[in-house]
Amino acid sequence: MSSRLTLVLSLFIFIFIFSASSSSSSALSTVAISHVGNRTLVCGLLPSPASADKYDLNCTSFPSGKTRYYPSHDVSFSAITAGDGFLCALGTSPSSPSVMLWWDFDHNTHNNSIPDVKKVYQGPSVVSLSAGDSHVCGLLSGGDGSPSPHCWRWPHLPLPEVLNATDIAVGADFVCGLLANGTITCFGDDAGVVGHEPPGKYGKLAAGSSHACGVSMHNELVCWGAGAPKAAKGPAPIDSLALGSNRTCALYVSGKVVCWGRNVTLPKDVSGAQFMAIEARGGAFCGVLTVNYSLVCWGSEVFLQKHVVFQQVLPGSCARVSSCSCGVVPGSGTLCPDGAICRTCSRQSGVNQTQLNSPKTDRRGGHSKGKLILVLLVSIGVGFGTLAAASFVFYSRFGRKSTGRVHDLARLGSRTPTRANAVSPAARPGQESGIERQLSKFLGKGHGATIEELPIRLLLDITDGFSEEHKIGSGSFGSVYRAMLADGRVVAIKRADPSSKASTSRARTPTISGNCKESAFIAEVALLSRVNHKNLVRLLGYCRDGSERILVYEFMSNGTLHSLLHRTSGWQLDFPPPLSSWPARIRVALDAARGIDYLHTYAVPPVIHRDIKSSNILLDDDWTAKVSDFGLSLLTPDAADVDDDDDDRSSGSLCTAGTVGYMDPEYYRLQHLNAKSDVYSFGVVLLEILSGCKAIQKYEVSDSPKNVVEFVLPHIVADDIARVLDKRLAPPTPSEIEAVAFVGYLAADCVIPEGRDRPTMTEIVSGLERALAACTPRSSSSRSMSIESG
Repeated sequence: MSSRLTLVLSLFIFIFIFSASSSSSSALSTVAISHVGNRTLVCGLLPSPASADKYDLNCTSFPSGKTRYYPSHDVSFSAITAGDGFLCALGTSPSSPSVMLWWDFDHNTHNNSIPDVKKVYQGPSVVSLSAGDSHVCGLLSGGDGSPSPHCWRWPHLPLPEVLNATDIAVGADFVCGLLANGTITCFGDDAGVVGHEPPGKYGKLAAGSSHACGVSMHNELVCWGAGAPKAAKGPAPIDSLALGSNRTCALYVSGKVVCWGRNVTLPKDVSGAQFMAIEARGGAFCGVLTVNYSLVCWGSEVFLQKHVVFQQVLPGSCARVSSCSCGVVPGSGTLCPDGAICRTCSRQSGVNQTQLNSPKTDRRGGHSKGKLILVLLVSIGVGFGTLAAASFVFYSRFGRKSTGRVHDLARLGSRTPTRANAVSPAARPGQESGIERQLSKFLGKGHGATIEELPIRLLLDITDGFSEEHKIGSGSFGSVYRAMLADGRVVAIKRADPSSKASTSRARTPTISGNCKESAFIAEVALLSRVNHKNLVRLLGYCRDGSERILVYEFMSNGTLHSLLHRTSGWQLDFPPPLSSWPARIRVALDAARGIDYLHTYAVPPVIHRDIKSSNILLDDDWTAKVSDFGLSLLTPDAADVDDDDDDRSSGSLCTAGTVGYMDPEYYRLQHLNAKSDVYSFGVVLLEILSGCKAIQKYEVSDSPKNVVEFVLPHIVADDIARVLDKRLAPPTPSEIEAVAFVGYLAADCVIPEGRDRPTMTEIVSGLERALAACTPRSSSSRSMSIESG
């Protein structure tokens, strides 16, 4: 690479990273902490029991544990903040885009009565809001596009009318603004903060009682003032900060929280968990867990007995999807009645994902020029951190294309050899194999606390010796049995066949050899013991006894998506509920997409499933779709700081991976595996859902079997999707047709031959949420027309 090209790339990378960081949307929090005398109030926006599309303001007082509800007074709450002795709620009303309500507490408040509420603001939208110990400041959207600063109950603060700031942070006696050019300026009476602003450019800003912190463009945490921690460069980009009294916590884009200061250690059971948001006040810190949106608090003795304050809170402020310049939080479309929760730009760039503004494939079968450019920019921005890395990645990427280098068998992530994933047939008798050690390692870390090792005698008893009467199916791993545990739970028991024979399902499942069945067993236990998501089938227990390898799951009473889509009798008049209408089918697809997105984006380490297909998508009593069968999945040990979309990360296995008809052709030909291989397989599932066709079947127009991609895709690209929609369903209504076509374009993008051009699962979730919202009964035609424009 020439020195000139190197210089241009370096300059290009710096400009891109700077623009991505500095454009981070201002925070509007849905969690707040207030101190009232010797009590701590933790408040959050919780789902309203009275209305499915509203959130109520709830507060819990510690140490008493008493909870109070604060009525909205016809204001739809969207964000909250609090200080010492007061609470503010921001919302909208029919007459104003922004309304702020204020509650003042005293020492008796919250024990006996609800304080009076005051309306302290009504006017233009508040785009950023921050509270200190006694004051609240925000940025108000202006007609010229430049937000103006405003503070409440702080009459003597010398704040300029025009600040040109993108974010604002309030301490005890000071306020700081992050200006559009990346510099920080502060105002107020705190001599340790005001006048000591650090030089340079910053992308994040936060304030505590007597210190402030910024995150530089080089990901360096710089703090100043009383009790400020020393500057530190983190292991990954920082998404947000929470500052208390002489204590600081940072939330990294990976979801990990790191804290500095005394007595600010996270509870042991969540120390390694992923968080979506964090807040602080004084010595109290709280965070929203990614896995279930529960609110957990730490840093104060009042939380020792109970650190889970609320089981579920709104994890971020809802906004219009069109205003989310860096994409949306996966799954947030179901939390917000008319929009979604915007993803912060730092987290977006940190995981190398771009927003899916429109998944529609152009007539040449590729993406629009703008999307390709954006994908290229993000890939370069993340992959080229330094000049040396730029040169290395450039040669690795383009050299591989020119020389035809394929799968690197020595890599899984960056350290563990691929063969460690399989049982070595040469393992000495009595010596624990590598894969057994791996399972012991996972369970030894406490990952298996939610699953139980069951004795073989119990399983023989409840299945009558694995009799045919209990058998409900079979697959590549072995046979599946239905049984009931002593506590009344109905379970599905998957038993590896003792012989080397493997049965073949009607979905053309590949057979698995003996060693690979052992690998599949370990993979399922290792994976499902460390993940928890409502769209992943739950593992309840396992059994290792001699040659027996048995897995026990929650029972999914409504079977597989494959059997529901493709059974041959009674369909025209008797559709099951989840497949009886186009919105219902999109909802099933969305459920499955959320489960896969969790594996790719939020599991630590990330997981590649490798066998996504309709027969591995199951439906429970409530017709909720869940992804199953993780025997071929790959855990990537060092992937916490590696992007799922990195084209240079490949992996292999001694076991068969994937099913004919669903397998990514790029992986099939080149053995080049990454998360986009799952995306291809999910695209095939989407085509099944839309057309009602099997992944491979004979069509009237052909004498030989065809893949559904070959049959359906040309009609989608030609804007003629109606020709291949499942004729057993009623045609889409006018409010549904555009949403169904949108899903078709999304499926077409998923099955693009080159993996790097496919969307991420996060983008797919966002697209399906928008499609479902557009075709629900309460959506108007004008709303459905907004799908593509975003």
